[in-house]
This record gives sequence, C-alpha cells and structure tokens, in this order.
Amino acid sequence: MPEPIITVENLGKRYRLQHQAKQPYSTLRGAITDAARGLFSGSRRKGSGDTPAEEDFWALRDVGFEVQRGEVMGIVGRNGAGKSTLLKLVSRITEPTIGRIRLRGRVASLLEVGTGFHPELTGRENIFLNGAILGMTKSEIRAKFDEIVAFAEVERFLDTPVKHYSSGMYVRLAFAVAAHLEPEILIVDEVLAVGDSQFQQKCMGKMRDVANNSGRTVLFVSHNLAAVEYLCSSAVLLREGRLVAQGTPQEVLEHYRSTGTRGSADSLANGIVRRPPWATPVISATSLTTRAGTPGESFDIGDSMRIQVSFAAKDGAVVTAPCLGIVIKNNLNVAVAAVNMRMTGSVEPRRLASGAITCDLPEVLLIPGRYSVDIWLGDGAEDIDMLEGCLEFEVDATDFYGSGVPPFAHLGCLVLKPQWRLGESCTPA
Repeated sequence: MPEPIITVENLGKRYRLQHQAKQPYSTLRGAITDAARGLFSGSRRKGSGDTPAEEDFWALRDVGFEVQRGEVMGIVGRNGAGKSTLLKLVSRITEPTIGRIRLRGRVASLLEVGTGFHPELTGRENIFLNGAILGMTKSEIRAKFDEIVAFAEVERFLDTPVKHYSSGMYVRLAFAVAAHLEPEILIVDEVLAVGDSQFQQKCMGKMRDVANNSGRTVLFVSHNLAAVEYLCSSAVLLREGRLVAQGTPQEVLEHYRSTGTRGSADSLANGIVRRPPWATPVISATSLTTRAGTPGESFDIGDSMRIQVSFAAKDGAVVTAPCLGIVIKNNLNVAVAAVNMRMTGSVEPRRLASGAITCDLPEVLLIPGRYSVDIWLGDGAEDIDMLEGCLEFEVDATDFYGSGVPPFAHLGCLVLKPQWRLGESCTPA
C-alpha cells in the first residue's frame, strides 16, 4: 500500500485559559499592589470562588488518522469540536502540544477570508505572492494566471489593493489561487460559505475536479452535510476535541446525525431551560427523536420528527384536559412554526395526575439551520407549564430536490415542494 500523504499521530493541542477574578471595581493602585504581591509571594492568583486564574483547555486530544493521495476527506462536527484547530495544525499555522503530523507534499490553505493575502498589494501581486509561498516559479504562475483570474471573476479589480475587496471577492480570489496553483494538498475551511450559492457550486465542482482528475488531496470542513456527502470519499467526526468516527461519508454522517449534544432530561435537572414566572413545574421530561424512535438532534429536510412530553402534577392535582403546544424557533429566536392540540381539535377530556403526550410530525420542511423548541402544557386553554428552548435540533443542508443544489439557508423559513410546468405564453388574468 502506498505511503499516505498525510499522517496524524496522537495529535493534541492545549491552550491556557485565563480567568480574571470578579471585582466590584479596580483601581490603578490596587493593580500595582496585586502585581507586587504576586512577584514576592510567588502565589498564583485565584478567580472568584474556587475558579483558578489559569486553566488548561484541550482543543484536540488523541487524534490520529491517515489520508491517502488523491483522497477528499471531510471533517465534520459541531461548533467547538476542534475542526478549525485541526486544519491550522495541519497547515503549520500553529504547532501541536503533543503528537506529530507528517505531510508528503506542498500545502495550500484557505482557512479564513484573506488568508495569505497582503492587504496593501493588488490582486495581481497577491497571486504571484501566494504562488511564491507555494514554491512555484514565475513562469508556472503565469501559465495559470488567466485561468485564476477568470475563475475568480475579479478582472476589473485585478490592480486594486485587496484591502478594498469585499469578503466575497477575497474568497473568490483566494480559492482560485489555492485551487489552480497545483498544491499536492488543498485545505478548505467553512470560509466558502461567505460566497454566493452560484460560486459555492463552482467551488464544489472545482474541488471534485482537483481530486478526481489531478490526484490531489483535499481536506474539507463544512457544516453543509450535502456538500460533504457529494464531494468527499471519506470523512471523520470530531466531538469535543476527539475523533469519534471515521469511514465513508455516509457512515460518518449517519453517526453524526444520530448523536446529540444536549439532552432534555439533563437540561431540566440542571436548570438550563427557562420557565416563565407563571408556570407551575409539571413537565418532567421531554425528548426529540425520529418517528422510529432513534435519538438525535440532526435531521435532513423532510425527515419525520417525534416530540414526547411527560408530565406529573403534584399534591394530588390532576389535569382534566391535557393539551400540548409546540413552538419552533430559529437561531434568532423567532418563531417559524407552531401547533397545539386545541388548534388541531385533538384535546380529549381525561383526568390524569401524570401521563405522556406524543406529537408526530411526518415531514419537517424547514430550511437548513439551527432550531430550538418551546413546549407548552395546558389544561384545555388554561396555562399550566412552559419550557423555553428545552429541545434543540439542526436541519442539514441536504440535496432535498436531487438537483445537486441544496435549498438556500438564507431565504425564508420553509422548503416548498413545487410542481413546475412549462408551456406556451399565457394570457394575464
């Protein structure tokens, strides 16, 4: 078997977090006194309570994998899982605390807007600068120059300093340079989300062409799971800095969707969720699963969803007509959908001291994004209890229409199911 182009062994990255003690106020005199006391005593200052002034945080720990030449590997995980830290280590932007990385080829990285660009230089000059950083000669860069400019669509601004570029122009030029100057390893972070949807599709096609036709290797981080599944030949899943799954994109994404990071029972026990002042604590547990009962907080567009709520009245009280209400909110805390049993005519007069209510949603047609769920419980129309944000889930940007273009996450709230018909011109109504 040929040598892998990337080898990651026992990789770990530790950061030192500083905690400042909470003081009602501070003065220059007090700061100088504290500093002098620390110099002579050698003691480490403590924060409020028992919190130490410094704390070790492992962004990555015990991560190991291999990438073969020509492989396109997707790296997925929730925010804070360590994805960007891993790419910075592989790109040699920062050094690992433990472990090692072996690279057998030139690396081009696109980790954030304007990576490797000098703001005072023009687009033309930055193309040659990036090529030189990659170890290419002027003649090699000139041979690719026209192709880079055409792909980036920045001809009119080629001799303008890039500090005047918009974020979208930055990304277009940076990606064009990284993809066309023929590095053996291309590393791309979520930065492509800055571009418009048409350019994103153009980049996807180019990365697929880079891997399939030139044998180059791509590491690709994205929250767009449809893009990972379309583009990648393998994938790894990171959670809290550790590698928890590795395999085909389908296997890894299935694992990703079936495991959540927030449990409603824990949220209730730890007081994470909010109750309005009028609420009587009756709801004892909530859960969010597929209709088949598989736990998880990640769904494809159009997937079924099951929400279950358990309640238990106290002190001998009963609920004479249990009524459940559900409000789904987007990441801006704006309600995008709501339903309750009274609205649908589903309330049954039943005297219960405790019980459980199940709501099946056969097809959730929400645009890709992060959502939270408010749960309301009433006795008929009378308020009893409410939990705000007690459940969370994510709708992934999957290829819902089978066209290769996922629904736009920035337009509207719902995904529509149209039926198109093309015919002759019609007479206006």
